[in-house]
Amino acid sequence: MKEFGYQRADDVSGAVALLAADPDARFLGGGTNLVDLMKTGVERPTRLVDIRGLPLDTVEETADGGLRIGATVTNSDLAAHPGVRRRYPALAQAVLAGASGQLRNMATVGGNLLQRTRCGYFTDLSKPCNKRAPGSGCSAVTGEHHNHAVLGASDHCVAVHPSDMGVALAAFDAVVRYETLDGPGGTPAAGELPLADFYLPVGDTPHRETALPPGALITGVTLPPAPVAARSRYRKVRERASYAFAIGSVAAALGIEDGVVTEARLAFGAVASRPWRAHAAEAVLTGAPAAGDTFAAAADAELAAARPLPDNGYKVTLMRNLAVAVLTELAEEAAR
Repeated sequence: MKEFGYQRADDVSGAVALLAADPDARFLGGGTNLVDLMKTGVERPTRLVDIRGLPLDTVEETADGGLRIGATVTNSDLAAHPGVRRRYPALAQAVLAGASGQLRNMATVGGNLLQRTRCGYFTDLSKPCNKRAPGSGCSAVTGEHHNHAVLGASDHCVAVHPSDMGVALAAFDAVVRYETLDGPGGTPAAGELPLADFYLPVGDTPHRETALPPGALITGVTLPPAPVAARSRYRKVRERASYAFAIGSVAAALGIEDGVVTEARLAFGAVASRPWRAHAAEAVLTGAPAAGDTFAAAADAELAAARPLPDNGYKVTLMRNLAVAVLTELAEEAAR
C-alpha cells in the first residue's frame, strides 16, 4: 500500500478545501470499500480526509413527509430508523440485504453511493480495465462476465454497480446533496443532483462514474414524500444465502385502487452500471389491472432493451421472474 497522510476534517467547508488543495486525496467515511481498493493498489491516495466527525449523521423527517439523510449515517442506523421503516420499507430491506452487521455498522450512506464495481478485472492490476485504466480495454467482454450488465452497457465496460441501497433510492426519486468550491480558490457552494442524473452512462468513458464536480463532498440524500413507498419491497437474488453481492434485485412499490395500478415505482439492481429505474415497466403498469399478465408485460417491456453477453443471458429471465414475483406479492398484500 502506498504511504498516505491522514487528516480529520473539522467542518464541511474545511473538508472540501482540503481536497481542493490536494486532488489526489480522498474522503474517508467508513472505508469499507476505499480501504480494500487501497490494499489492491486500485486507489492510491496521497491523503485521507476523515469526515466521520462532521455533523452529517442524522436522519430527519421533513415536514412534507419525506426524509433528509446525512451522508455519514451508517447503514445500520439507516435501516433501524423508524421513519425509514415506516415510510420507505424497501430502503430498510435493501440496506439489511447489503452486507454483514459489522460492515453495516461502519459503512455510510455517501460511501455506499460512491462504491466501485466488484468486477474482478477492475481489482486485478494485471488485467486491462477501462474503468481503472481508460483506453486499456474491457477484459470482461470476452472473459468472465456471468454477473455483469445486460442493460445500459457498452463495448467499453460491462460492469455492474453493487449498491443495494441505491436501487431503493432510485425507485423513490432520491436527490443527492453535495458541497463543492465555486471555482479555483472559490467559496463553498451547495448543489443537488437527482439520483437519476447522479450516475453517468457508461458510453466510452466508464472511468467517469458520477456527475459530482471534482472534489465535491456528498453531504446527504433527500427522499421526497412518496405515500406509495409505505407499501414497498426489496428482493435480492444472490449466489449464496449470506452477504453476497446481487446477481439481480428489485425495489418496487404499487398504488392500487379497485384492482387497478394507480402508481408504480420499480428499479432493478445488478443489471447495469448504475441502479436501473424501470421507466418502461412503470408506464405499462400505470392504469392497468394489478394482475400477473400486466406484471409480465411490464417486465418484458423493460427487458426488451437487454443486450446480454454469452454467459449472462440468464439474468433476463431471472429479472423477469423476480419483478413479477415482487409485484404479485405487493398486489396480494394490497388486496388483503
